[in-house]
Amino acid sequence: MRVLIMGGTLFLGRHIAEAALERGHEVTLFNRGLRNPTLFPAAEKLTGDRNTNLAALAGRRFDAVIDPSAYGPEQIDLLLSTLGEPPAHYTFVSTISVYGTYPPKRRYDESTDVIAGHEGYGALKARAEEALLAAIPGRAAVVRPGLIVGPYDPTGRFTYWPCRVAAGGQVLAPGRRERPVQFIDARDLAEWSVRLAEDRVAGVYHAVGPQATLTMGQFLDECVRIAGNDAELIWTPDDEVRAAEIEGWTELPLWIAEDDAEAGGIFEADNRRALGQGLTFRPVAQTIGDTLQWCWESGAAADSPLGVQTLSTEKERATLARLLVR
Repeated sequence: MRVLIMGGTLFLGRHIAEAALERGHEVTLFNRGLRNPTLFPAAEKLTGDRNTNLAALAGRRFDAVIDPSAYGPEQIDLLLSTLGEPPAHYTFVSTISVYGTYPPKRRYDESTDVIAGHEGYGALKARAEEALLAAIPGRAAVVRPGLIVGPYDPTGRFTYWPCRVAAGGQVLAPGRRERPVQFIDARDLAEWSVRLAEDRVAGVYHAVGPQATLTMGQFLDECVRIAGNDAELIWTPDDEVRAAEIEGWTELPLWIAEDDAEAGGIFEADNRRALGQGLTFRPVAQTIGDTLQWCWESGAAADSPLGVQTLSTEKERATLARLLVR
């Protein structure tokens, strides 16, 4: 299968390229040539800018496009109008951010209304979905992940937890131990995206996991087990975390107060449709261990311009000190 991957050298796209090559496909990468240009010598590499210069793709024909990088309808329209003909299948990696809000304790599936307008990341992803589905109906899979995690993550989200626990000592653990959490290993998402293209599966799917309910307590306990050190989890109620003016999702990844009116139910995405189309998940311990190993070997992309500002050691210590003296 001739596969065009838009991007393919940073994080999710890198895993997609690796999966497609391992499965024997003829892979073409289109990107700006700025990051990791020596990766994947077996792949064809085309350079350009998907917003302004797709000349290298003009008239080209592919069996499948896998696109983890489009952020608006114009990018979808321009790519499809540049290719020699529409691909037989197009996998677009969108996001659960298309919904805009996630009320507490409310399960949501793919039929949930998406946000309107053209302002912001979620709205533009929603418009990109609509442009794609209108252009090639019945030939596109729209994949909506939540937090994508694992090796090569340039954001520092999720990576914070294995690295912080590995540092040992008292660790601020936010909210309830029993609170559900959802994320997906980039390698699982990549492999599944390639299989969707191979099987020409159409439709909209929540790419979130794990398959069974995972709690924050189970996740952090596994981080402690893998670290094998003296890390002590100090469970801190949502109100205490908020009182410390700690930002959810960024300073403390995988945490948003459960009663937050806008996002308290963000980890309630229904993934049954994706499971029915073959989405599978590697063990959480493997994701944690591999991410931690990558952190140690690479510095966890500390200099990445895409990195978020996670909780500082000083702020964590000050918060725990106030909590433990009460």
